[in-house]
Amino acid sequence: MNLSARRILVGAIALGMATEAFAGAPPDFQALSRIVSVSGYEQQLSGAIAHQLAGLHPHTDNLGDVWVTVGTGAPHRLVVAAIDQPGYVVSGITAKGYLRVQRLPQRKPNAVFDTLRFAQPAYVVTPKGLLNAGFAGLSIHLSTGRMDPPAMSHLDNLYLDIGATSAAEARTAGADLLEPVALAQPPMTVGTDDEAGAAAGDRFGWEAVLEAAQGLARTYARGTTTFAFVTQQWLGGRGLSRLLTELPVDEAVFVGRIEPTTTTAADLRPGDGVVIGSTAPASAGTLPDALHALAVANHIRSVVLDEKPPVISGFGPKPSWPGRFAMLGVPTLYPVTPAETFSRSDLRKLTRLVEDYVGEPVTPMSEANDPFDAARQPSAGSGVPVLDRARAPDPRLLKTLEAVTTAYGASGHEEGTREAILSRLPAWARPLAHVDPAGNLVLHIGHAVPGVHAPSILFDAHMDEIGYQVTRIRKDGALVVRELGGFYGRYYLGHVMLVHLPDGQSVGAVLGLPHGWDRPGFRWPPAMSTLNATAEAYVGTDSLSATEQLGIRVGDFLTMPKTYRPLLGSHFEIRSIDDRAGDTALIEAVRALGPDFARKHPGRQLTFLWATREEVGLEGAAAYAARVAKLGREPDVVFAIDMFVSSQSPLETHRYGDEPLGKGFVVRAVDLSHIDSPADVARVVALSRANHIPVQYGVTGGGNDAAVYTRYGANAVALGWPTKYSHSPAEQSDTRDVEALSRICTVLATQW
Repeated sequence: MNLSARRILVGAIALGMATEAFAGAPPDFQALSRIVSVSGYEQQLSGAIAHQLAGLHPHTDNLGDVWVTVGTGAPHRLVVAAIDQPGYVVSGITAKGYLRVQRLPQRKPNAVFDTLRFAQPAYVVTPKGLLNAGFAGLSIHLSTGRMDPPAMSHLDNLYLDIGATSAAEARTAGADLLEPVALAQPPMTVGTDDEAGAAAGDRFGWEAVLEAAQGLARTYARGTTTFAFVTQQWLGGRGLSRLLTELPVDEAVFVGRIEPTTTTAADLRPGDGVVIGSTAPASAGTLPDALHALAVANHIRSVVLDEKPPVISGFGPKPSWPGRFAMLGVPTLYPVTPAETFSRSDLRKLTRLVEDYVGEPVTPMSEANDPFDAARQPSAGSGVPVLDRARAPDPRLLKTLEAVTTAYGASGHEEGTREAILSRLPAWARPLAHVDPAGNLVLHIGHAVPGVHAPSILFDAHMDEIGYQVTRIRKDGALVVRELGGFYGRYYLGHVMLVHLPDGQSVGAVLGLPHGWDRPGFRWPPAMSTLNATAEAYVGTDSLSATEQLGIRVGDFLTMPKTYRPLLGSHFEIRSIDDRAGDTALIEAVRALGPDFARKHPGRQLTFLWATREEVGLEGAAAYAARVAKLGREPDVVFAIDMFVSSQSPLETHRYGDEPLGKGFVVRAVDLSHIDSPADVARVVALSRANHIPVQYGVTGGGNDAAVYTRYGANAVALGWPTKYSHSPAEQSDTRDVEALSRICTVLATQW
């Protein structure tokens, strides 16, 4: 298929999907906001907006600009918003199947834009649908001792991983050059009435104008009114330039992201109302002054500030704005980052002001019926299918894996994970499980038989994941948080988060960025420097009491939201694969051993331990090991199950950890905390091959629970499965390796 035909197909499919998703209904902003609309690739969103405005007979040009006009005569007023967002386009495919990308716009919007994409889940938009993907990142477990690791701040080091192992496999899956790429991050509600997420500041303008357009046919203002939605604003205002050239108007209002010329504007916070932008000194009779007067008359909180006009660049003479010109926007935090946040209360005020300006009946909106509510699920989806499903030899294992990985439970807060594990254990095993004083979930099966000599075996996997914990609530309502576990802070700073409450509910939040992040020349702190540093989280409040009213208290934990995402074939991606894949392997091993294990294997005693607080120092396993040793019940053999950090990444050195995904479980023979006996490694490998279980063995970084048992005389062996991009939001593994790990645990339980 040639490039021209491909673009026609993309546009046709996009319009068809948009029609199916949004026909005959008020704007479903939850669905519309999920449409990837990278600059130059706005076709689907443009088609959806045009369909939404079908009753007003919209015009669409070959750039994808959409506009509707009502009324006749003078004055001709224009209300315009841009619909594009910054992102990337596929620019190359490597021999190993990684996608290279080029930024659109090609000049990065701020100093941290590229950095905040590393190790994040993403989408590739193909003609047939969305390909799940993740940007590559460094694994913190492999960082120790590296002389010159990539900086993870430059476009040259940005690779996109869809789970392919070759260029041919990537292309067969549908990946191709020029396909747009964006973060896989739906909008999220922060606190009770704020909205956050990538491109949040690029959405509110067209959302307000589209909502106001629903009453445009009933306008009572004299003259002509045009509502327009323009493309390629991030590429120099190309759609805007086209519209102003072809559509002479007497006055215009640009609604959307505006750039302040003073620090006063930068100090505005969500909830401060509507920002009215002026490019000329304030004076009576100007359009900004008229809009401010209209806002005051209708009790709409607003402020007039000097703002830079929307960018229009290019060759030749530039079209000019009419003499009466103003800008409308709302304050945002952390602009053009994945944590960008605005107040939906401000957005409702903005919509009301637009409606007042064009003289149409106002539709009263409250927080309860806010059409911009990001907490609601789309009524019709985004209209775009997500391609491919990960496969596992045992579908039940896949269900367990998804249930356990999507549970939340940072170190010291493992209740949710523990419940997920219990829910997936077979019914016969649940009554046998108990929680010990350290919070570990413990399951014993089998028992000693006089005269039968068999080893007592312990299988250990940890339940906790990395995250943050609230240490203080400031007077302005912000949370002071510290890290739980070790990870690259830049994977989480500047992103959306969840504050998990003791009752199992959660509150949306955003993590702040280091001081000076929005200044040219900003440099990130050293990679490991955040381990003992605090960070700030915004939860949509402005006082300590307001934060406490959300139910948040000191000691609550935070994590980044996560979704189980199948990649190509049997690869999958989700944060906290470490150690939830190990938990899954043990659950399925218990299921395979069955309720009659003791009868079939007399004298064998097995203990399955799902441990707490591994990420902060192996604390749960250490407590268990000390307790059973004191009772004289220490195990003979311990199999510690934890991820094997693979260096199969374009950013890592392949000096060690070079065991690929999909080739079997791994004997974690050497890491920073433990060394398996060579004889034990050989024995595990031999048992695996005898039972036709794919096996690998090697050296990796990090530590594991095996280290706490050897002091009490146990023979400890560490096992795992390969994982890329450890302790990041885009961890990747392969279901075949998890299945192989579960099978070898079953064999070891009966044959060791």
